[in-house]
Amino acid sequence: MTALTKPKLLVLVGPTAIGKTRMSIELAREFNCEIISGDSMQVYRHMDIGTAKIKPEEMQGIPHHLIDIHEPDFPFSVAAFQEECRRLIPEITQRGKLPFIVGGTGLYVESVCYEFQFSEVGADDDYRRELEQFALEHGAQALHDRLRTIDPTSANRLHPNDQRRVIRAMEIYHVSGTTLSSQLAAQKKESPYDLCLIGLTMDRQMLYNRIEDRIDEMLQQGLVEEVASLLERGVKTEYISMQGLGYKEIAAYLQGSVSYEASVEWLKRDTRRYAKRQLSWFRHMKDIHWIDVTDTANFSDHFTKIRDLVAGKFWTDLEYTSKQSK
Repeated sequence: MTALTKPKLLVLVGPTAIGKTRMSIELAREFNCEIISGDSMQVYRHMDIGTAKIKPEEMQGIPHHLIDIHEPDFPFSVAAFQEECRRLIPEITQRGKLPFIVGGTGLYVESVCYEFQFSEVGADDDYRRELEQFALEHGAQALHDRLRTIDPTSANRLHPNDQRRVIRAMEIYHVSGTTLSSQLAAQKKESPYDLCLIGLTMDRQMLYNRIEDRIDEMLQQGLVEEVASLLERGVKTEYISMQGLGYKEIAAYLQGSVSYEASVEWLKRDTRRYAKRQLSWFRHMKDIHWIDVTDTANFSDHFTKIRDLVAGKFWTDLEYTSKQSK
């Protein structure tokens, strides 16, 4: 299949708090897009503040997909994300729109861009329970250290608190004899799409400052109350949804495990580390056009650079000029 016959797919990636939402809306308006959220947490209902979910009024009429599609008890996964995107991308294309994935969950986005084929590695329930018991007795960090001894690459990509994925990575090695990271590295990395990948980056300290400011804003908006409401609904802390940044830390405070001040510092630290891991993941992806948005006052210049990249990839000069003149 040639680039001329492959479906077009626009993708915007970058770490948390870098400004993907604003840029995505402007690009979607420019290129007649429908947006697919590439965020593993925004699929959950009732979890708005901690996920920095776009508000309906901010969408400016642009259709958004994979937001608020599941209750917090649903175990959303990369396989489920792939399945949804395989359905959505052709549907959006058939409507004459440009499919546009926007998000920061690296594995999810990359798995769609390059149609990863995950081997059907079976489960070992006894081994999984053994690891869960080990984590209870020795802590999440000790479990993560065990993963590091067998699959350091996966350990670098997974936070110690992401216990479900840490255990699954260990289970894959236990059952198959091959590591999760080696399976990912073996992917062919050829896209079924005519792909335009844009990445946003900025000065690291500025990004960290933006992350801390965003968390302060989330707390002012009612993050503590949002987490309390989820707990009151019976949402359990072991659910995948409640392992997300902002939820596990505030839940620990509400349940009396840590002080409010400690939970906020924990959240800020872990979010900074998460942003670092996001950038590391995206740096290993091929074909990304990087745009440095450190100079936040020059949004229009950054937008123009990206607009021209997308236009050069997907439209002829004549078509683009014609569109601009309308």
